[in-house]
Amino acid sequence: MTHGTILVVEDIASLAMAYAAQLESAGYACVIADSGAAAIAELDRHGDRIKGILLDLQLPDTDGLELLQTNGGITSRWPVVVATADGSINRAIEAMRLGAFDFLVKPLAPQRLITIMRSAVQPLEALATPARTPVRAATTNGFMGFVGMSPPMLGVYRQIENVARSRATVFITGESGTGKEVCAEAIHKASPRGGKPFIAINCGAIPEDLLESELFGHLKGSFTGAVSDRIGAVQAAQGGTLFLDEICEMELRLQVKLLRFLQTGTVQRVGSNRTEDVDVRIICATNRDPEAEVAAGRFREDLYYRLAVVPIELPPLRARGHDIELIANTFLQRFGKEEGKNFDRITPEFARGLASHKWPGNVRELQNLIRRAAVMFEGPALPEEALPRMARLPRESAALSAEPVTGQSPACKDPAAPVAPLATDDLAGLLRGMTLDDIERLVVETAITDAGGSLPAAARALGVSPSTLYRKRERWIEQGLAS
Repeated sequence: MTHGTILVVEDIASLAMAYAAQLESAGYACVIADSGAAAIAELDRHGDRIKGILLDLQLPDTDGLELLQTNGGITSRWPVVVATADGSINRAIEAMRLGAFDFLVKPLAPQRLITIMRSAVQPLEALATPARTPVRAATTNGFMGFVGMSPPMLGVYRQIENVARSRATVFITGESGTGKEVCAEAIHKASPRGGKPFIAINCGAIPEDLLESELFGHLKGSFTGAVSDRIGAVQAAQGGTLFLDEICEMELRLQVKLLRFLQTGTVQRVGSNRTEDVDVRIICATNRDPEAEVAAGRFREDLYYRLAVVPIELPPLRARGHDIELIANTFLQRFGKEEGKNFDRITPEFARGLASHKWPGNVRELQNLIRRAAVMFEGPALPEEALPRMARLPRESAALSAEPVTGQSPACKDPAAPVAPLATDDLAGLLRGMTLDDIERLVVETAITDAGGSLPAAARALGVSPSTLYRKRERWIEQGLAS
């Protein structure tokens, strides 16, 4: 029994036969076409049994790109993997814009060809029929580490369930604090690789000169401090999943090496001249707009198209409705138990206060707020003071505006008079009760939000180095004040 039929479109007979033999060794049947016209004829004749296409971009009667452009239904019906010479990567990227699943650079490594074709054939079968019923692994409260059952999150759960069965690379986007690593872990756990390692690397938190070693490993003596041979995260994730968080923070020089790894399925440790085969699934994430980063020249276009086979966008907390209350109650019970306290479920009034907040830090901000409340208040109910300061500010401002000015009754106040700027005393009142560390975290998180989630941009605005912000965040995580 075969896994399906692959159409190999290659005009050089020896190459076509080699590719077919490699795919057949992996359980696929193959049909060979030596021209664009022959490929169309085979699709017309055997289209129902063809599961995928390996397409050379240089054909005797047509160009592979032209074949995809003039036959728009090809990429919508069959996954297409294009084969290109090393000097024509831009043409391969153009093919992916036209809907191709992935590209391979000649000469094609046999195992890489099999892996990519397997990834191409399997996920699109799974994704072609979206789930129309609630996801199987969901409970009344959430799904595989997520809490919430709002419509936007149900859509995310369905995507996770569908893509988990495949080997395709996944690109997760969303604001800071929306749960991108939780999403990556859910995909890993629900996949056939669930029993293998899940390795997470924050590409922005590791200095550039160390990130290559962290990813690919090194040999003893290859640089100062390399006191022994060491494998990197890629090899540590062998058979499992490698999660690259904040991928857009990676320097261009290292992006080239990551792309090479994705093309060949091999790694070369720092200081070594030997390559080693690795089988890992890549999931990456960013809180930036990756297409904007590509347009600005900060992220390689060919790497983006390699990684963004299946995109998943996580919704911000403010768009999740009743999930906010559900998440808050879940955190309150968890942190109350840790503190040895008993808390009631939050009141409807408190829930309305939470719903009125914009949550720039998303679930991470809500988690920190509830953890702080569990520490600072005895319960069983949370008082209004536990609400976010910005959620209380409208009420406090309303109370201040209702107070008559000395020597003047409320009725005498001119409604058209301009609103006075917040006085220093008022600001001090709002900050009263906060520690210096609380204020610093507030300033840092606000700067990150204003910078669209980019820590380097926030660091520039604050006049500090990005590594300073990463260190502060790591310290807050260790203290249980951030996640």
